Amino acid sequence: MKIAKLLYQNDKDFRLELDNMVYAFDSSTISLCLKLCPWATFRKHKGGVKLHTLLDIRSNIPIFVHLTNAAIHDVKILDELPIEPAAFYVMDKGYVDFFRLFNLIHTKRAFFVTRAKENMAYNVINTKTVDNATGVVYDQLIQLTGVKTAKQYPDPIRLVCYEDFATNNVYRFLTNNTDLPAITIAELYRERWNVEMFFKWVKQHLRIKSFYGTSENAVYCQIWIAVSTFLLVAIAKKRMKVEQSPNRLVQTIGLSLFERKNIKELFDKSKNISLITNCQTLFSINDF
Repeated sequence: MKIAKLLYQNDKDFRLELDNMVYAFDSSTISLCLKLCPWATFRKHKGGVKLHTLLDIRSNIPIFVHLTNAAIHDVKILDELPIEPAAFYVMDKGYVDFFRLFNLIHTKRAFFVTRAKENMAYNVINTKTVDNATGVVYDQLIQLTGVKTAKQYPDPIRLVCYEDFATNNVYRFLTNNTDLPAITIAELYRERWNVEMFFKWVKQHLRIKSFYGTSENAVYCQIWIAVSTFLLVAIAKKRMKVEQSPNRLVQTIGLSLFERKNIKELFDKSKNISLITNCQTLFSINDF
């Protein structure tokens, strides 16, 4: 992970003018047959494991991966995250635990962007003037007033309300950053979609829908092999200066496993193979 991150750290594909590191954190459930994997209890008739991933949004490279039983609540994995000062951590509202947000991120001088829950109790300290043409409805500094939340997060917190004109959906974002424009906070949360694309790409192209073994160790090993394959593909793509998409890279190598060829030569040979349209980024929506 460190090697891949270093290779992509100077890429300038990030659309927001922001010098800070930006990470998206989320999990994806991988379903398992409960009869074959009784150790993976999730629901009454369903088994599964969770792939918790912290993705570097600038490079689309995972820098932290953690596997658990699917019954483990996502918010507990915040305790395992490597927190960097001044970095942004973008998460959905399933990770809203004010005690953890305050002690694990805020006190370490890092920033979080997440969505507010509907039943959040608070008082408004002040309201900033906003440009409603950008979609920002209001930008407020608030103080939590819930019996527990007021103690768990004693400092003021920022609440940004944003309307997506394309879908007419209204979102409320929470952050401890008070310097960035409100529209940038909303756009940061939009970047969280990158981690969903990562999960989709891995599941579609790296064979973790069916498993060769049924023990916990066998399932975890296959998932780790899939993640390692993704990282090796990313490293090869950058070091060999391969312009084709990761999907084409995986498919071409898979067709040439028994040939002793340089990766670049494989792509010279496969110019006429119709696989998938070239992509400039590590992975994009065109990969699916």
